[in-house]
Amino acid sequence: MQADETLDCYGLMCPMPIFKTSSKIRNVEIGKVLEVIATDEGIKKDIVSWCNTTGNELLEIKEEDGEIHVFIRRRK
Repeated sequence: MQADETLDCYGLMCPMPIFKTSSKIRNVEIGKVLEVIATDEGIKKDIVSWCNTTGNELLEIKEEDGEIHVFIRRRK
């Protein structure tokens, strides 16, 4: 999946990946895709709740070489 912007949360532990995602998404244009790269397994569960709460669209979660790549479309 192609992202318009990327946020590196490599090595950060909960709640920092969600906190940084929340801050970064404000600078992403509505309709654009943000890729979050993390290593904390907790993001897979936390990002689902965060998207449901904020109204942003979770497009994909994939794991690759010990990294978790989360793709979110900004909705509002």
